[in-house]
Parts: sequence; structure tokens; C-alpha cells
Amino acid sequence: MTIVWNVVYRDGLVVEEPATLEESFSLAEDDDGFLVWVSLDEPKTEELLHVARLFSIHDHAIEDALDIHHRPKLKRYGATLFTTLLSARYKDETEEVEFSELHVFTGAKFVITIRHGQAPDLTHVRRDLEHDPAEIILGSEGILYAIISQVLDEYAPVAVGLENDIDEIENQLFAGDASLSKRIFDLSREIIDFQRATHPLSSIINGLKAGYEKFNIDPELRYELRDIDSHATRIIEQVDSCRMVLQNALVVQSTLATQKQNEEMQKLTEEGLSQNQEVKKISGWAAILFAPSLVAGIYGMNFLNIPLMHNRFGFGISILMMVGVSLSMYAIFKKKRWL
Repeated sequence: MTIVWNVVYRDGLVVEEPATLEESFSLAEDDDGFLVWVSLDEPKTEELLHVARLFSIHDHAIEDALDIHHRPKLKRYGATLFTTLLSARYKDETEEVEFSELHVFTGAKFVITIRHGQAPDLTHVRRDLEHDPAEIILGSEGILYAIISQVLDEYAPVAVGLENDIDEIENQLFAGDASLSKRIFDLSREIIDFQRATHPLSSIINGLKAGYEKFNIDPELRYELRDIDSHATRIIEQVDSCRMVLQNALVVQSTLATQKQNEEMQKLTEEGLSQNQEVKKISGWAAILFAPSLVAGIYGMNFLNIPLMHNRFGFGISILMMVGVSLSMYAIFKKKRWL
């Protein structure tokens, strides 16, 4: 287990960074003014169970923490609040969104953060809190709110990256790029995953609001949660807008592809009709030229009893026959528009 830090606060200030979790638990037990924040990176099952035993975390909460790869949620297990968040990071080189899962246990005297992945940047959260300890003074939920706010801040560049990708797709729509449909599909999948990370934030925030009176949440924290709610709403609307624009782009791309196919089919049909017309012309002229060739071939045979062979008008009659048959066939083909 990687313990990123194990710090004890009193009145918003760091009073000690114990070497073991047992020492932190002991300090918190001895003095109600102490608040422990333990940050872990990808602990093993037995290590997480050890933490749960020390801080009396409900078994069902630990079962939830062991089940990674699920959507953001908020659950209360007695006096312990369990929050799952999905942090996101946009990777420019692959145009993909990388998600990391974060589990946060908050009790009256402790905050335990368990990170699976590289985000969010909890070091930044800690540095800001210790620079201005007002939220630490307000207790464990103050730290939780700061963490949620950091996750939302990290969503902003992801949304911008997705919007830039969509702008590029819109510019390529009329360029006839055959690979554009796949890019739209891949980006749609990224946005859907991003929606799964952002949409549950509304229910998480509503769940925190529901505990205002029961857990006597400080007015300052209530005010901060309103800001978080507004920020989350903007992000959710921005992501929804991205998906809608991308769906419209997919419709346009599909329409353009269909139109292109229709144009190609029309062109092939016209070419086929043109070729058919040429075949008709060739066939017509071949038939017309075949008629005099047939007559000449018959009278060129070396037989004695061919009609008109010995008639003094035979040659003229044969020529007339050739011309007559040819003209008749020409008239027939012309009427049928073969010529």
C-alpha cells in the first residue's frame, strides 16, 4: 500500500504527520479537535480492511470501495459518508479521455482518500487547503467539498479538448473524408463515458444537501456547495451540448454519405444508359450493312440456278434489293431510336 500522506490537523493547521496509521487513529481518539487525512494510492484488499478496522468503517462501505469501475455515487453508512468520484484527463496525443476513480471516506474525525489512477491532483487540493485552512477548520466535509471542486476543475480542460475535436470534425464534414464516421463514433463513445462521470454529480450534491439539517452542516459549507452545484451544472450542460452537436454532425455525415452514394449510382446508371445507346447504334449499323453483304454473298456463290443470275437486269435488281433492304432497316432502327 502506498500511503501518499498521513497528516493530522488541529484548527486547520498540520500538527503532526505520524509514521503509522495507528498513531493517527490514536491522536484522533484522544482529542476531539484533531482531524486525520490519510491519502492512499491503490491499496490491496487486506490493507484496506486494516484501515477500515482502525477507523470503524462499515463493512458495506468497504465492499463498495473494493468494487472499482462503477459510476460516481454518494452513500451514508452510519456516521461515515462514502463518495465515489470519476476524475478525467484529456490526452491530446490520442484524443482520448482517461478516467481515474477516487473513493473518499469522511467521518467526524477523519478523511480517507483512495485513488485508482493518476487523477485528481490531491496534492494541489492539500496545498490550497493548508494555504487557506478555513475549509479544514469546518471539518471533514470541508475537505470533501474541496476534492469535488478539484475534480470539477479538472473536467474543464477535458470539455475544451472534446469541443476542439468536434470543431475539427465540423471542418472535415464536407471534405469527403472516409474515416470521419469512425472518428465521430469514437468521439461519441468518449463523450458518453464523460457523461457517465458528470451526470451523477447532481445526485451527489443533492445527497449532501439532504444532510444539511441532520448533520448540522455549517452555513459556510452550504454556501460553498451552492458554488459547486453551479459549476457541476455548467459542466454537465457543456458535455450534453457536445454530445448533441456530435449527433448532428453524425446525421450530416450520414446524409452526405448517402447523397454521395446516390450521385455515384446515378453516374453509373447514366454511363450504363450511354453504353447501351452505343451498343444499339453499333448493332443497328451492323444489321444495315449485313443486308447488302448477304445479297452480295448469295449472288457471289458459284451456282447455276440462282434466280436472276442470267437476267440482263439481274445486277440492277440486286443493287436495288441491297439499297432497299438497307433503307428499310435504317428506317426501322431510326423509328426505334437506335440510330
